[in-house]
Parts: sequence; C-alpha cells; structure tokens
Amino acid sequence: MSFQAYLDTIEDKTGLTPRQLVEIAHSKGFEGESVKAGEILEWLGTDYGLGRGHGMALVHVIKKGSQIDAKFVGTTGTHRDESDMLWLDGKATKPA
Repeated sequence: MSFQAYLDTIEDKTGLTPRQLVEIAHSKGFEGESVKAGEILEWLGTDYGLGRGHGMALVHVIKKGSQIDAKFVGTTGTHRDESDMLWLDGKATKPA
C-alpha cells in the first residue's frame, strides 16, 4: 500500500483528513523530529483505533511533513506513490 493509500484509508476510518489529524497532533505537542513514534502511535490507536501500519504513515507526516523520499515514487511495486508530495486535504479535494 502506498503512503497516499494509507492516508486515504485513515480518512475513511476516522472521518478526518490527514491535515486535520496533523493539526490535532501538533496541538497535543506531537511535532518535529524529537517526538517518539510510539507516543503518536499510542494516541492514534487509543483515540482513532488505527493500527501500526496506518499510524506509521501518519507519523511520517506529523514529524516530517507531506514530502516523501523519491524512492517511493514510481510505477512499479505495491508501495509506490504518484508524487513525492502527499495530499493531506482529503480525498474529495484531491486533484485527478
């Protein structure tokens, strides 16, 4: 599953866009490289029922922003994204 597919599924499960979840995370102090992934995962699991796989995609966005490494971009493999920039504003507003 690609990063973007994880984020889209998180939106389906929580009813919140990735950007909304990032804003909530930041308001709770989960921001920047120093925050531990385990703390974020615990919060996402407790409050939203997200598992580790989905949670780790969101951990990346919370800690590092919406850009992913170019090695994840391409047309082959199951974990490939179309762009190195993830769409955080919800599936309904995603450009085609």
